[in-house]
Amino acid sequence: MKLTFIGTGYVGLVTGACMAELGHTVICADIDTKKINGLKRGKMPIYELGLDELVAKNVENGRLSFTTNVGKAIKEAEVVFSAVGTPEDKKTGKADLRYVFAVAETFANNLNGPSMSKTNGVNYKILVNKSTVPVGTADECHKRITKLAQADAQFDVVSNPEFLREGAAIKDFLNPDRVVVGVSSEQAETVMEKIYRPIARSGRPVIMTDIRSAELIKYASNAFLATKITFINEIANFCELIGANVKEVARGMGADSRIGSRFLYAGIGYGGSCFPKDIQALIETGKEYDFDFQIVQAVDTVNDAQKMRPFEILKKEWKKNLKGKKIAVWGLSFKPRTDDVREAPAKGVIEALLKAGATVQAYDPVAMESFAKAYTTMKIAYAVSAYEALEGVDALLIMTEWDEFRTADLTLMHEAMRGNVIVDGRNIFERQEAEEAGFTYYGIGV
Repeated sequence: MKLTFIGTGYVGLVTGACMAELGHTVICADIDTKKINGLKRGKMPIYELGLDELVAKNVENGRLSFTTNVGKAIKEAEVVFSAVGTPEDKKTGKADLRYVFAVAETFANNLNGPSMSKTNGVNYKILVNKSTVPVGTADECHKRITKLAQADAQFDVVSNPEFLREGAAIKDFLNPDRVVVGVSSEQAETVMEKIYRPIARSGRPVIMTDIRSAELIKYASNAFLATKITFINEIANFCELIGANVKEVARGMGADSRIGSRFLYAGIGYGGSCFPKDIQALIETGKEYDFDFQIVQAVDTVNDAQKMRPFEILKKEWKKNLKGKKIAVWGLSFKPRTDDVREAPAKGVIEALLKAGATVQAYDPVAMESFAKAYTTMKIAYAVSAYEALEGVDALLIMTEWDEFRTADLTLMHEAMRGNVIVDGRNIFERQEAEEAGFTYYGIGV
């Protein structure tokens, strides 16, 4: 089928390339000329394992192309996927839908071109909201399209939320736990089933629902996972008070099939482009219906505090006097295998360290350039290796669980450092091994 993706950010680019891999003809459109020109040269605007090879392969075989002519790309498509950003409005906490509605209006102005079916001689097209949007967004898009399009225009708006994990997005798309599609007509359902037929044939469930349920499934899923993370972090904090080990607690909990072991890894909270903004958007959507998401609100509050645990530990260790201390930070991205630094715990901790008079030497295998661009006012030093970051420091903070950190030599680490404090925000080391190497070790709940 002929598909167009509007927006070549994380969701649009990955999903578009994967759809081409499934055999569809895909146009990825974006108004960012620099980004599109880079993609035409094979330069990826994001870091995602295997994406550059996947894009190159499908460009070469003619199934994937890039353009800045959004209107033309819509006209040439049978189905148009809206994959633009829905950032958090910092004033209200709501999802900012200006780009989503702009796509809907552009779609309305370009409702013609080839399609798989016609009604009364008018082409039928589908607009698919792939972006994460609050309940009711598809209805509003439909209203705006109806207002702008020709009176006899035939179209549907569909909700098809994404469930891609950064660092494993290609695998997640090609081998999903499920595909969720919200539709309001049999015609739209038939078309969407055709698009996802290769996925369904592999035994993966394609769940058809009403549109509002599909929109809520995305938010409910992220809220539940965030809750699970925050719950085990709170248990970890209690473990420290009573002398228990959160790793053992999580192992015992996870063995219960009703609970499961995934997302029961204690640490310094969640970040990234999805959970923080989606939690806020769900809370604010609830307010619009006079509904109070008490559990979700508590999750957000507890997670904000958890992110600052490494800083609080250092304040306690040095009796609130961090002035003149030199700190190494390992990990700047919010999770491993990505260069995404949005809402990363490292950001707030580094800000607090600098404000307290400390200096920071940071290292991340992938995300240093992204961090430097995102937070230009932070005066920190960037090291070329994990060990270089340790030279002459009083303490090490581990903020992201990159694999190369897990295999670091504790003896060499101790030799490079001036002090001997490790605050392991991701519990990648064992306390006994760290203490035997001469460190004062702080984990989270261990």
